[in-house]
Amino acid sequence: MLELPLDGGPGPRPRFHRLLMIVTVSGPHGTGKSTYAARLAQALGIRHVSAGSLFRRIAKERRLSLEELGERALEDPSIDKLVDERTIAEANKGNVVVDGQLAGWILKERTDLRIYLKAPEQVRLERIAKRDKLTLQDARLQTEQRESVQRERYLRHYSFQVEDRSIYQLVLDTSLGTIEDTAKVLISAAVMVRKAKKHKA
Repeated sequence: MLELPLDGGPGPRPRFHRLLMIVTVSGPHGTGKSTYAARLAQALGIRHVSAGSLFRRIAKERRLSLEELGERALEDPSIDKLVDERTIAEANKGNVVVDGQLAGWILKERTDLRIYLKAPEQVRLERIAKRDKLTLQDARLQTEQRESVQRERYLRHYSFQVEDRSIYQLVLDTSLGTIEDTAKVLISAAVMVRKAKKHKA
């Protein structure tokens, strides 16, 4: 569903927001956030930044699995804060597509378009199993554990439920079509928003 207006609410908007394009792509694991964010960035001719990749980099630096880092982040909000700060710094440069579980929330006041991707659980698990070379059962156990910790983390540190889609302007099920066809829908929406943005500038 595409909802208008896309101006993020009443009141003056920062100058950089009027001139530079900022898009966020959020959603559960296995919905294709990074894949579609990269396609959007390429089509729009702007940068792509992955908050998830940053989280994985921190896990690697600390020699922890993603599950272990997630457990630590539950008790230590400074880990998420570090990711947030770097995400905001990238957004402030403008002209970027940011993908991440919290990207839409963290950058809510800065964005031109907030996208939420979804897909049936079985589809997501099959994609994760294929991507990470896991059995379907292992993918299920790993994903359930990660999402359970994340849900509690976000509620504890940010006071919102990650399933809340009220801030998103476009919600799309990525299981409905091919990667190419799904990307076309997202790109068309982003191009429409950019055209509207130019008319308002």
